[in-house]
Amino acid sequence: MRQRLDRVRLADGTTVAYASAGAGRPLVYVMGWLTHLELSWGPGAERALYEALAQGRRLIRYDRAGSGLSPAVARPPSLAFELEQLEAVAGVLGEPFDLMGTSMGAPVAVAWAARHPETVRRLVLYGGWVRGDALSPPGVRDHVLGLVESHWGLGSDVLTDIFAPDADRSTRAELARYQRACSTAATARALLALSYELDVADRLGDVRAPTLVVHRTGDRAAPVAQAEALAAGIAGARLELLPGRSHLPYAGDRDELVRVVRRFLGLPVGRRGADGLTARQREVAGLVSQGCTNREIAARLGIDERSAEGHVERIRVRLGFRSRAQIAAWFSREVG
Repeated sequence: MRQRLDRVRLADGTTVAYASAGAGRPLVYVMGWLTHLELSWGPGAERALYEALAQGRRLIRYDRAGSGLSPAVARPPSLAFELEQLEAVAGVLGEPFDLMGTSMGAPVAVAWAARHPETVRRLVLYGGWVRGDALSPPGVRDHVLGLVESHWGLGSDVLTDIFAPDADRSTRAELARYQRACSTAATARALLALSYELDVADRLGDVRAPTLVVHRTGDRAAPVAQAEALAAGIAGARLELLPGRSHLPYAGDRDELVRVVRRFLGLPVGRRGADGLTARQREVAGLVSQGCTNREIAARLGIDERSAEGHVERIRVRLGFRSRAQIAAWFSREVG
């Protein structure tokens, strides 16, 4: 699947980069804290998430000002500024769309759906919250903000451990580098501060679109109580709780998240076997049982090494294992 990059300009001159992939009814995806349209489209779990969502839809993502391909501006982050950027991106579509907000993008999506109900066909909220000040105690928030501002390297490491605790060490290190490549420490700190300030409690009652709230029960970045509050405050909203601790949607059991979202959007959903694995995952598990490394698995299947690593990680999380050896032993018992 190819990604097409473009830009829109706000009335104040702010430039926002956006990307389109797939074809069909638009699905506008409001991403979380820090993003990079090009880096996220490289081989790996994040791109796999977007490609899976874009099957049968035109997926539109964008980098908020100061992040990724969107230049920094002097204007400070705010919910009003977030909505202006989303409005500029939505303006290129010219038709109603499905809207999905993840993490910090979830309260932004709520605010948009409440203000512009005629534009949103269906609303999906993943890893979101009603009140940012409920995410963690004030002392913890101040410590994290100070760490990001004074030591961006260490700050990104700490946040990655919170966002993706189910990922292995090398994957977490890569995610930390990705965050640092997305923005400066000052922008990262300002956007993280905004996430703690966002409060959409008074807007939930104005949301009219059919809504799905999805959350992982062990999410360390956003308490599950905030997902319950979102669902309780939006009339007719459906709450879907998934196992796992990772806040990032493409970490942990990404495939199950995709299935839940696609089913809600009325899109075809791939089948799983009785063990919960896809056909490709069982194939990878078989190669693990033969002692193949990620590089060897990639060569055998004609995929890149990072994708192979992602398959192994999802198999491990799905089956509740901690090591490749457990995957190998399980597969041997299955086929034996």
